[in-house]
Amino acid sequence: MADPGQTSGALLLRFDLAGQAYGLPLAMVERAVRAVAVTPLPGAPGLVRGVINLQGQVVPVMDVRRRFGLDSRPLSLSDHMIVARGPYRTVVLLVDSVVGTVAAAPIDWVSAQGLVPGTDDAIVGVVRLSDGLLLIHDLDRFLSAAEEEQLSAALAGVTRPGTEETGGADASHPA
Repeated sequence: MADPGQTSGALLLRFDLAGQAYGLPLAMVERAVRAVAVTPLPGAPGLVRGVINLQGQVVPVMDVRRRFGLDSRPLSLSDHMIVARGPYRTVVLLVDSVVGTVAAAPIDWVSAQGLVPGTDDAIVGVVRLSDGLLLIHDLDRFLSAAEEEQLSAALAGVTRPGTEETGGADASHPA
């Protein structure tokens, strides 16, 4: 992905994890909904929490906390899911909360190269906000090539989209 905001500014969807603000280019976002129950997906990479039924389509749920080295935690009623178009498929990002949109002026945007160790290049930029820093997340780099292959193989084993095994709601009908 080209550095969003570097040359022309960008609209970002702001979400929070463990008190830290993150952003995702709004152009990649389909919608944000309250979290629903997630069905485990055997054979998926560790960053994949499971799958949900999204209007008849089986969609993987990514645990963003795991990608950024934060402790994973049980699903909470206050959690949100961001449905986004990734490079290979539609995915769902499990986040603590969705705050809203942020316009990132080019002057406020700086490259994250070397600034955020341990993120495996999943953070491509930082925007200064009045209440702190917003880390710009690059969905194209969320999974490594090996993890993407592992996810594809795990999803190939899913035969029929159904509701979650835990009896949760279908994500096409958010609470």
